[in-house]
Amino acid sequence: MQHVMVIGGGVVGLTTAWSLLEAGFEVSLVEREAELAQGASRANGGQLSYRYVSPLADSGVPLKALRWLFEPDSPLHFRPQWSLHQWMWLASFLSNCRGSVNRRTTQRLLALGAFSQTCFSDLYAHANLDGVSLRTPGKLVIYRTAGEFADVATRLRNDPKTIERVLSYQECLSVEPALARSPVQLAGGIFTVGEAVADCYALSLQLAERLRAHSHFKGFVHAQGQGFVITDGKAVALRTDQGDLSATAFVIAAGLQSRALALTAGVRLPIYPLKGYSLTAPIGPEHKPPVVSVTDIEKKVLYAQIGGELRVAAMADLVGEDTRIDPARMASLYRSVKATFPDAAGYEASKEWAGLRPATPSGAPILGATPVAGVWLNVGHGALGFTMSFGAARIVADLIAGRESPISMDGLSH
Repeated sequence: MQHVMVIGGGVVGLTTAWSLLEAGFEVSLVEREAELAQGASRANGGQLSYRYVSPLADSGVPLKALRWLFEPDSPLHFRPQWSLHQWMWLASFLSNCRGSVNRRTTQRLLALGAFSQTCFSDLYAHANLDGVSLRTPGKLVIYRTAGEFADVATRLRNDPKTIERVLSYQECLSVEPALARSPVQLAGGIFTVGEAVADCYALSLQLAERLRAHSHFKGFVHAQGQGFVITDGKAVALRTDQGDLSATAFVIAAGLQSRALALTAGVRLPIYPLKGYSLTAPIGPEHKPPVVSVTDIEKKVLYAQIGGELRVAAMADLVGEDTRIDPARMASLYRSVKATFPDAAGYEASKEWAGLRPATPSGAPILGATPVAGVWLNVGHGALGFTMSFGAARIVADLIAGRESPISMDGLSH
């Protein structure tokens, strides 16, 4: 039986390990942190947004970004660095900020999202997951600006295949009554039935327990991956601070660490950290939280009720590999949250978090083979890592097993 080693213990690595076990491989998983799921899986937005997958790179973003640079509460913050990689990534990102490119990427992500939704249902049932606060309340995307809302509403009304509902302001209040307590006047919203929320961190830990119990799982290894040992064009071992670890094949699913690891195999990955923030606030009997999953599209703020808490996630800061919580950015998030849902939760008791989401310039992940035999990729999911992890894991497992990808790999491979 072939042995595949997964590098990375976040939700992407864990789902990859599970899919490989289900495909008939022996599997081990290497994680550099002492505990699993400590990166972007720890306190992300919790939304499983299979239909709302619009990439950050779009035709209107460059002009918006210029305006945001001068707004203290902007959803984006940019810190220039003496880094060739940062500027190359930005140049590629700007080249993707065209409507035609955005539409192609969106279609690819919609296909991956639909497949991932099916894979999540399979995993949830077969791995007997519980205690992950799964709900399917639907997703409401709210718009503040009439012009932007009108453009989206027109496109959806002219699309006979759409399942999204275009809502007026009053209809938004019917779907989500908590908005009635907000002083913000909305232009309207888009509602999608069936979109889900869950606790990514709880799911990751529970899936790790299911892996440990699987007869073909060889175990977790706490080690820092440093590069690959390559013989005759094939990776034969992962070099770590604990020694060389041998396997038949290796899957890089290590978030931002993936870039340095892949480079040791001669593979350059165009991934860059988009720093995000979140707060998790307790919901008491006196609070009026949103019941549906809500995305404030112009503020780039996500709201999800996860168990007895409200998770609020926001921002896409291009500041390098800086995981520190910036007090000014967190204060900005509190201002936005309290203005939109003023009494949704006990914000004074919030747990604060900042993390790095490894993103490609286009917004599409990179999956599948590399030019080096035995080295495979499952990287670059950006803010959609939780949503896309289940489908991406199945695709990578199928490809390693020698099967065709269940969906088109156009735009999703290296």
